[in-house]
Amino acid sequence: MKARYLFPTDYMADPSANVFDGKLYVYPSHDWESGVPENDNGDHFNMKDYHVFRIDDPDSGEATDLGCILSVEDIPWAGRQLWDNDVVEKDGKYYLIYSMKDKTDVFHLGVAVADTPAGPFVPQADPIRGSYSIDPCVFKDDDGQIYCYFGGIWGGQLQRYNRQGKHLENAHLPEGGEKAIPPRVARMTDDVLQFAEEAKPILIVDENGEELAADHPFRFFEASWMHKYNGKYYFSYSTGDTHFLCYAVGDSPYGPFTLKGKILDPVVGWTTHHSIVEYKGKWYLFHHDSVPSGGRTWLRSMKVMPLAYDADGNIIPMKSE
Repeated sequence: MKARYLFPTDYMADPSANVFDGKLYVYPSHDWESGVPENDNGDHFNMKDYHVFRIDDPDSGEATDLGCILSVEDIPWAGRQLWDNDVVEKDGKYYLIYSMKDKTDVFHLGVAVADTPAGPFVPQADPIRGSYSIDPCVFKDDDGQIYCYFGGIWGGQLQRYNRQGKHLENAHLPEGGEKAIPPRVARMTDDVLQFAEEAKPILIVDENGEELAADHPFRFFEASWMHKYNGKYYFSYSTGDTHFLCYAVGDSPYGPFTLKGKILDPVVGWTTHHSIVEYKGKWYLFHHDSVPSGGRTWLRSMKVMPLAYDADGNIIPMKSE
């Protein structure tokens, strides 16, 4: 299973792949050389706009850039850093849920709306109430309900909040055998503009039903993604500083999710960020690495490769070569 680069002429990362009206679209973040020194808070990831791409054949074709769909200067509450995003359709409208810092340098999630998957997207005046941190994935279930999965530690600021979403006076990063910081999920309102409820922690547990500890190599770090396969909910994510993509499986969009293992071994560029989608009867893993930029983690290139399951519904682990 070989991975391919999709757009060699620019640096695009964090690809969120979706199928709308039988066509495959990818919504990445956009890396550019900002001149900011690299640090653990991700200040070097000073992205300023989003593009959308269409792919006719993930097995052999390149991605076609359909243009810019949203920029920092379009957003009334914008501070800086347009990080990861995702798009969902409802009743013929398309909703881009994105993460960025406000004018006080605090990350929130925002919503922008379009009439077509290619945009342009018009942002709401304010961020989603009760939102925080980064890396949204918006998942429409079979009953039409839409859920937003999000969160990221370190530069993603999730350590600044407790499990009930209350801001902590002093940020806390668990260590050793402490329970790991969990990602979050919230059902969206019918108009897909706000959370319909307070965000809930997502429990990722081992085969004994115990929450993963902070020192577990497969604990959550960032990059939530949700998809369904054979009636099961597959929650996948990046482990960040241990450099894997992993997944866990559950029976409800809220979890708990039982850890199954890794999807992808470490890539060049410190970490990766992904999406999983079925297109024309085949499954694909979209992700990124930093090989084309010489390993610089702030200049990443999106890739795609086939994804497969075994007879028991387990994702067959891969290496991105």
